[in-house]
Amino acid sequence: MSNSSLAAPAAVSAGVPQGHPRGLYTLFFTEMWERLGYYGMRALLMLFMGAAVAKGGLGLDDKTAAAIYGLFCCAVYLGALPGGWVADRLLGSQRAVLVGGMIIAAGYFTLAVPRVDTFYLGLILVVIGTGLLKPNVSAIVGQLYPEGGARRDAGFTLFYMGINLGATIGPLICSYLGEKINWRLGFAAAGVGMVLGLLQFQLTRRHLGAAGHPPAPRQSGLARDWGIVAGAAGLVAALYLLAVAGVLHLNPHTLASYTAYFIIAIATIYFAALFLFAGLDRTEKNRLGVVVVLFIASAMFWAGFEQAGSSLNIFADRFTERVVTLGKPFEIPAGWLQSFNPIFVIALAPVIAAMWLALARRGKDISLPAKFALGLLLLALGFLVMAGAATIVASGKKVLPTWLIATYLLHSLGELCISPVGLSSVTKLAPQRLVGQMMGLWFLATSLGNLIAGLAAGKLTSGDLSKMPQLFLVMVAVATVVGLLLLSLTKPIKKLMVGVK
Repeated sequence: MSNSSLAAPAAVSAGVPQGHPRGLYTLFFTEMWERLGYYGMRALLMLFMGAAVAKGGLGLDDKTAAAIYGLFCCAVYLGALPGGWVADRLLGSQRAVLVGGMIIAAGYFTLAVPRVDTFYLGLILVVIGTGLLKPNVSAIVGQLYPEGGARRDAGFTLFYMGINLGATIGPLICSYLGEKINWRLGFAAAGVGMVLGLLQFQLTRRHLGAAGHPPAPRQSGLARDWGIVAGAAGLVAALYLLAVAGVLHLNPHTLASYTAYFIIAIATIYFAALFLFAGLDRTEKNRLGVVVVLFIASAMFWAGFEQAGSSLNIFADRFTERVVTLGKPFEIPAGWLQSFNPIFVIALAPVIAAMWLALARRGKDISLPAKFALGLLLLALGFLVMAGAATIVASGKKVLPTWLIATYLLHSLGELCISPVGLSSVTKLAPQRLVGQMMGLWFLATSLGNLIAGLAAGKLTSGDLSKMPQLFLVMVAVATVVGLLLLSLTKPIKKLMVGVK
C-alpha cells in the first residue's frame, strides 16, 4: 500500500534490549483492523457509487464517482496534518487513536445507512477519524523505542506487516459481503472491524506505558487551540448542512480540479518560502532542491499507482472474466483483486531490501533518483500491460484476471522502489529543524497523487471503449518520460545530495 512499505530488518545492536515491547502488538492489531476496514471499504467505494440505484448503488457516472473517490483519498492523507496537531497540542497520541477510531467506526456505520446524504457524511467522518488515528498510531510505535536504531527499524517492520495484513483481508471480506449480498453490509463490516480494533486497543493499551500520553498541562493557548478545533468542526458541519439543504451546490469534478490546483499552490509557496526566507545555507538549499524533484516524481507515481481502487477496480468489475468453477460456477468479487498489492508487498519487500543491501556491498548501490526512476518505469510497464488488456476489451471480449495481477505485481515493485526510500530520503535531505514539516509536505505529494488518480480514472473507464488502450498508453508515456528524465538527471541530482546517500 502507499503508506505501508516494509523496512528491512536489521540486526539488534549490542546493549539494546532484545525482543519488542508488548505495546507493539497492541498497535499492530489496532492498525491491522483499521486498515482492514479502510481498504475493505475502499474496494467497494467506486463500484457502489457506479452501481444502479435499483441494485442498491448511487447510480453515478464514472467521471463523478472517480472525482468523489479522488477527493476522499486525498482528504484522508491531508487529514493527517491537523490530526497530528490535535494530538501534539491537546489529546496526546493515545487519546487521538481512541477518538479517531470511534469516529471512523461511526463513519462506516453511517455509510451503511441506506440514504444518499448520510453516505457523504460517512465519508467525512472516515476522513476526520483517519486523520486522528493514522499519524498518531505510527508516532506511538516510535515512542516505544526511545533508543532508536536497528531495534526500532525491526519494530516498524512488524508494524507494517499488520498494515498489509489488514489491507489483504479487508477486500476479501467487505467485497464479498458488498458485491454478493448488500453494498451497505460491506460498509458495516468495515465498521465492525474498526470496533474490534478499538476493543483490542482499549483492553491492552496499558502495555503502551507512557508512550503517547497527553502533552503536559499548560496555562496559555489551551482555550485558543480548542477554539480552533471547534471552529473547524463547525465549518465542516455548516458546509455539509448547506450542501444537504441544496443551498450549496458542489460539482465533484470541479471541486477536485480546484483542490489539485490548491495543493500545487500550497507546495509551491511553501518550497519557495523555504528557499527564500528559512535562512538555509547553500548545502541545505541544494538538498531541498532534490526534495522538490522527488516530490514531483512521487506525486506522478501515486497518480498512477492509486488507480488500483478506481479505474483498475472498475476494469476488474466490468471487463474481467471472474467466473470460476468449483463444483458450481462462482463469480469472484471484483474487490478481491485489490488484495494482490499488499500480498506482493509482504512477499517482495524483504527480497527488494536484501537486493539493495547486496548491491551496496558490491559497490553497485543504486542512487536515490535512480530508484525513483525505476519505480516510475515499472509503473509504466504495468500500464503497458493494461493497454494490452484494454485492446482485447475494445474488441468486445473480456480478459483473464492475470492481466490485472501482472499489473499489480509491476506496480507493487514500483512502490517498493519509491515508498520506503522516499520516506527515508526526506529525513536525510531536510534540514534537521524542519524534518517534521517536510514529512507533512511529503505526504502532500501522496495526497495530490490520489486526487489526480481520481480525475484520470473518470476518463479511463467512461466513454468509447476503443479509446481505452490509447488512454492507458498516455499514462505509459507520461510515466516513462518522467522516469527517463529523472534517470538522465541522476548525476547532477547526486551532486546536490552533499553528504547524503
